[in-house]
Amino acid sequence: MKQLLKKEPVTIISLILAIISAFFVLPDREYINYIDTRTLSILLCLMLVMAGLRKEGVFKSIGQNLLDKTTTKRGLVIVLTLLCFFFSMLITNDVALISFVPFSIELINMMDDEDKTKRQSAASSKSATKKEDKKTSFAIKLIVLETIAANLGSMLTPIGNPQNLYLYSLTGMSIGAFIKLMLPYSLTSLIGLLIFAFILFPVKTTNTDETIARAGNEDENKVSRSFSGKKITVYLVLFVLSLLVVVHVLPYQAVLVATIIAVMLIDSKTLWDADYFLLLTFIFLFIFVGNIKRISPVRDAIYSILNGREVITSVVASQFISNVPAAILLSGMTDKLSSLIIGTNLGGLGTLIASMASLISFKFYSQIEGSDKGKYLVVFTVLNLIFLIILLGMYFIMM
Repeated sequence: MKQLLKKEPVTIISLILAIISAFFVLPDREYINYIDTRTLSILLCLMLVMAGLRKEGVFKSIGQNLLDKTTTKRGLVIVLTLLCFFFSMLITNDVALISFVPFSIELINMMDDEDKTKRQSAASSKSATKKEDKKTSFAIKLIVLETIAANLGSMLTPIGNPQNLYLYSLTGMSIGAFIKLMLPYSLTSLIGLLIFAFILFPVKTTNTDETIARAGNEDENKVSRSFSGKKITVYLVLFVLSLLVVVHVLPYQAVLVATIIAVMLIDSKTLWDADYFLLLTFIFLFIFVGNIKRISPVRDAIYSILNGREVITSVVASQFISNVPAAILLSGMTDKLSSLIIGTNLGGLGTLIASMASLISFKFYSQIEGSDKGKYLVVFTVLNLIFLIILLGMYFIMM
């Protein structure tokens, strides 16, 4: 239980909240109506499709093709950051980070291997230590920037992250209206990411360290491009079908069954790669929120806090319980869902738990030899707060 709590804290906490709420509202037939099966079905379909495409190495291959054209470390940073930003719009922020952060770490290690030949001729250990510090600093800044990029890029589309899909299904708005709502924030984020890439990774033309070192046999360093055309075609068709469900063209039940059967036939192991803990988190939170709405004093208290302050309340709530639970909790207390969409997306910035996707990057970074977790958290928090302040300021100007 302790290990499970450490690995899936949000799921366990949401389970505890659901159980506590059940003491105040005893289980009855209404519990079934709490569950948004459509949102859960679409999430599962998208997770299975993205897991399949990732296993085929599609995303990494695209990244490698782009990186082959870069010659400087700043160029590498910009390409990786943009990959996370734009891919997260379609494959979700979680999948973008799972795909590109480990890839980034591999590239950093490749550069470090080449640098070791330089360190062997260093006059003292002090020089070697300086090199290690530079590697650590580079890794931290790159991974933090990638994380911010994934969280901000994902806010543009309904399928970019789980809370968007959930809130979008409640609003009934068109995809065009959703994109129009979030486009100003996405464009500002893109400009901000490019500016910080230039600030944090200055190019010194006289320094040979600024050139990307590609150690060893280049063929070994490249991501395998031996795809299964049949599998990729099936996954892409399933992705299109899932999108048609999102825009209310196809029934979710039929696409869910088709997706599960197709995945079982082409690669049954992929069925285990979906994030079922996320689905359980949604179910537990649906129960908790459904019960809270039936407890009048609690419901009225939350409504009084939320009314007219949807964006700020959802941003603040996200810092403590993450933006997905915040979206589910607050959606039951207001009809201003557009404000919640803005608030929970911006709320993904800030603390490490504001967006659960951020924990994915932190976990990958922590596995690097010689990682400095304290420094990572400082850099992560500072940059996140800067972006949050800028985007919140933009919201108040546009009000």
